[in-house]
Amino acid sequence: MAQAMNVSTSLLRAAGLSAAALVLAACSALPTPPVQPTRYDLGVTDTTVPAATAAAPSVAPPPLVLAEVQTPAGSDNSTAMLYRLSYADNQEQRAYQHARWTLPPAQMLEQRLRTRLALERPVLSEKDNLSPNPNDSRALGLLRLEIVEFSQVFDSASSSQGVVRVRASLIGQDRRGGNVLLGQKLFSAQTPAATGDAAGGARAMAVSVDRLTIDLSNWLQSQGR
Repeated sequence: MAQAMNVSTSLLRAAGLSAAALVLAACSALPTPPVQPTRYDLGVTDTTVPAATAAAPSVAPPPLVLAEVQTPAGSDNSTAMLYRLSYADNQEQRAYQHARWTLPPAQMLEQRLRTRLALERPVLSEKDNLSPNPNDSRALGLLRLEIVEFSQVFDSASSSQGVVRVRASLIGQDRRGGNVLLGQKLFSAQTPAATGDAAGGARAMAVSVDRLTIDLSNWLQSQGR
């Protein structure tokens, strides 16, 4: 009788071990959850103090129409955080594997510019359908921007900077209602990154964007805008 009980206990124990092994095998067969990328933006815009510009204009600038910021072909709607190893191959753009922007760079840049420039003048979009102010004879200016570079550039394995380059075109209207180019300029800003990773690059890019915005504002004022 005792021998029969020992046999039953051994069978139960073996069955339990087999069940546990099956559970462990099933768990190991489950797919590994994908690693979620860390998402970065340009930070909170400081709207308490207007951007530091040159001499303040004696007359408030006229309203400005800011068009959608354009990007090079093939990069539209991409949130990839790009970098270059200029010391290895300056012509190759690479993307961080586990880091992304919250929005495409063109949208982030447009939001930051719209907020900053609105501290000094009314800023409209091309979708706004407003009648001209009869008391203001100045024609609206249209600002078109195209991103030339928006990436973290490594000069060496331990040194990098956030580089932003934008081509700006200021367009007005002549007396016949046609478009006329009032000015065009390439703006560039670069800021050393404190760390050689995506987080350091994001902080450096944010500072570069703010510097570029100040330069743009100064230029617009020099154009009477």
